[in-house]
Amino acid sequence: MDNQFVNLELHANDFRQQNGLNLTEAIRIKSLLQKLNILTICLPLGNDFSGMAVKFVSAENPKRFLLINCNHTIGRQHFTICHELYHLYYHGDFKSEKSNAGTFNKSGDPEEYRADIFASFLLLPTNGVLRLIPEYERSKNKITLKTILSLEHYYSCSRNALLNRLFNMKLIDRDAILEHKKDIIKYATLYGYNTNLYQPGNKGMVIGDYGSLARELFDKGIVSESSYFTLLEDLGIDLSQLDHLNNNE
Repeated sequence: MDNQFVNLELHANDFRQQNGLNLTEAIRIKSLLQKLNILTICLPLGNDFSGMAVKFVSAENPKRFLLINCNHTIGRQHFTICHELYHLYYHGDFKSEKSNAGTFNKSGDPEEYRADIFASFLLLPTNGVLRLIPEYERSKNKITLKTILSLEHYYSCSRNALLNRLFNMKLIDRDAILEHKKDIIKYATLYGYNTNLYQPGNKGMVIGDYGSLARELFDKGIVSESSYFTLLEDLGIDLSQLDHLNNNE
């Protein structure tokens, strides 16, 4: 493993420990984002746009924002979030970045490649992955589909992210990657797994203080009443229900 990989794994492990996570457990993504107070919104975006991170630098109260593509599968969304966490916490002089996470493109933007590697280590920690692989499957290309399904559902990750992780751990080769990308939903179903991980989802989901920020902007006169109501509608709030509540007071 080269120094770049070592440093990124150290960053990922440090990030886990700083946020009360050990080096084997799965991350509860939504809870982590809530704890970090990262305003996160999931909306339908183009297929080549997995997400976007924005960091507002302020000595008193730095703000961090994530936009995640809900057209992608839940597993891919989790990887994208971990990818964006690299930009928010370890990408020097970072302000904003549009990403297509999970490409692992060495010849492209080096920060995008580092963000992918960081996300792999953060979402799929080495010790945790090895603990879930039976000892007799820890040599190259011995890992079974049963174990792969167990790993990706425990860590709530995409098949692509898991296979890249196993490849970098030298547990599978590129032929095995191609083989295990076939009929993913079919075999997950046959093994009795819920297939939500492989489906799009979270449309319109908001994590963080979006509503509170909208109200604060309105109260301070920064946005108009109509703009404030538009922000509430973006949250999926039915404004007619507010009228109904007012009429019942």
